[in-house]
Amino acid sequence: MLTLYKSLVRSILEFNSPVWNPTKVGEIQAIEGVQKTFTSRISALKSDDYWKRLKEMSLMSLQRRRERYIILQVWKILHGVSPNDIGMKFRENSRRGIIAVTPPLVRGCSQRNQSLYDGSFAVLGARLWNVVPMKVRSLKTFLSFKEKLSDFLASFPDTPPVRGYSCANTNSMLDWAGARRL
Repeated sequence: MLTLYKSLVRSILEFNSPVWNPTKVGEIQAIEGVQKTFTSRISALKSDDYWKRLKEMSLMSLQRRRERYIILQVWKILHGVSPNDIGMKFRENSRRGIIAVTPPLVRGCSQRNQSLYDGSFAVLGARLWNVVPMKVRSLKTFLSFKEKLSDFLASFPDTPPVRGYSCANTNSMLDWAGARRL
């Protein structure tokens, strides 16, 4: 049943996720609700809450997977595997390694434009990339990067916003990494 879900349902939910990535809590809850409903139908885990079911089934939340795909896409842009159509820029930092440059926002823009800016691939991708530790970002092969990135992401709680649950934060890696620095 898990294989069917991964190949028939999750693949549709994740199609083109580096470009299409919802940022509003209600949208994240709606998408996450699909996986929540699926996992609740597994009889052995029926009494567990959604977050525990994810852990028991070794699944990432759909939100965490989308952020992972964004980071993987940034790696591909940096290494010339994917075209850099958006003009993403990187710079070398002696202490932090290669970091992505967040494009500037025009001062005095509307709240709507600020939200669009914050959710854009160029901005979100750069911010997520810069959260990843230098030792992971500096890996040269895609498979080793992907493996170590998954290990890094697994070191954070994965508690996506879902209806009926209260969360400590939005579950974005940006929130978790910020909380870890405090």
